[in-house]
Amino acid sequence: MSRVRDGSAVTNAATSPARRVFLVRALGAALSPAAATLAHAVEAKLSKADWQAIRKVISQQLAALRAGDGERAFGYASPGIQAQFGDAQTFMMMVRAGYSALLDARYTEFLEGAIIDGIVVQPLRLIAPDNSVLVALYTMEKQKGAWRITGCQLAPSTVQAA
Repeated sequence: MSRVRDGSAVTNAATSPARRVFLVRALGAALSPAAATLAHAVEAKLSKADWQAIRKVISQQLAALRAGDGERAFGYASPGIQAQFGDAQTFMMMVRAGYSALLDARYTEFLEGAIIDGIVVQPLRLIAPDNSVLVALYTMEKQKGAWRITGCQLAPSTVQAA
């Protein structure tokens, strides 16, 4: 049974290689002990309530994805992602094809989020049934008063689950 734990999108397929490199570097910064203090200092720019709202949106989308509720899952995506995929069915096909790790994870845990170059990044650790570990780097934007997922990149982790 999958579980989401608060420990402290889906993707924009047109993401540029430069942005991918940026997000992988963001992962390294978010996970390195030396960067923990920096990430904590930057986090002060968003309120605790904002970080909780961000995690809630991601959790709700994950629950909808796992339940096969494409319409609800698609609703948590930003207007740009919605325009890119057009409808919930196409969105769900993309998730199943490229983001099965989100659907299959036996355990998930939010890591400390950060704002990097003005981009809100919320990492989510995913532990697969075979104990391999990935990190989903969600990028988020507040649009019309609500947090929406603008992208998600999956990155390998050096951490191994027991």
